[in-house]
Amino acid sequence: MPCFQRRAPWRVAALPAVLLACHVWTAGGLHAQERAADELPAVTIRAPREAEPQVEKSYRRMVRGLDLFERERHLAPAGELRFRLLPRRRDTDLRGLALHVLGARTEIPLAIAPDQTFALPRDQQAWRENALVTPDRRARTLTWRAEVRTPGLPPGTRRLGDLRLECRVGMEAGLVSESPSWIAQVVSQLANASSYCERADNRYLFFAPRALFGVTLVDGARRETLPVARLYAAAIGEPRLADVLPACDCEVLLDRAYFLPLADGRWSDDTRVEFEFMEDAGAPP
Repeated sequence: MPCFQRRAPWRVAALPAVLLACHVWTAGGLHAQERAADELPAVTIRAPREAEPQVEKSYRRMVRGLDLFERERHLAPAGELRFRLLPRRRDTDLRGLALHVLGARTEIPLAIAPDQTFALPRDQQAWRENALVTPDRRARTLTWRAEVRTPGLPPGTRRLGDLRLECRVGMEAGLVSESPSWIAQVVSQLANASSYCERADNRYLFFAPRALFGVTLVDGARRETLPVARLYAAAIGEPRLADVLPACDCEVLLDRAYFLPLADGRWSDDTRVEFEFMEDAGAPP
């Protein structure tokens, strides 16, 4: 899906040193420009920590995700929303990561919990400045997800309604760092990004905490194990895996990735999603 493109003014310092020149061909015109420049207020331009592209997200879009969460809380009445940062490459180290909301004159540090989740505050100045939510990491080193959790669930389980809302918030907030082109084409045809989660053929990736052996849905007496085609980002048997994997934000999380039948109304929001992990099954991790 398309990502936020506009760069906040503070990012100007990170661009290559190619400046737009205004050529004034008369002395009178030059003097007039100098007088006008003297009347302008001083502006401080902050340079980013790195010259490399950052893995940044639109603050406005993430706030729209907050709004959607509040509108659709019926999916997870007791759920709590946070955002999560996940590694995308094997050499990604998230320890000591710094995260800020940055605009032309706004700089808000965000506290990151030990599990790499954070809450996003609402700030009108950041909204007006079309700020960016920016970690101090290079592009393609990490990815983002919304995380909705209902307290009190047994270990190794999730609630389907929580995950339905995660998908909707994540799509609305523009959190998928990079998607296969076919997903981008589908989303571009929808009136709103979150409606992608209502499609029977949606391929929104969720990530389990550890390598997966299997995933089972349990709703009352009904029990169904997901087919392997819904595990590992459907990568098993993919002949072009080495070519397409770098373009997926599941790159290092492939063994944790799974799809869910989010649009299947036969599964209630209270359906339990139960994980069986590789180490529990006696399989090599």
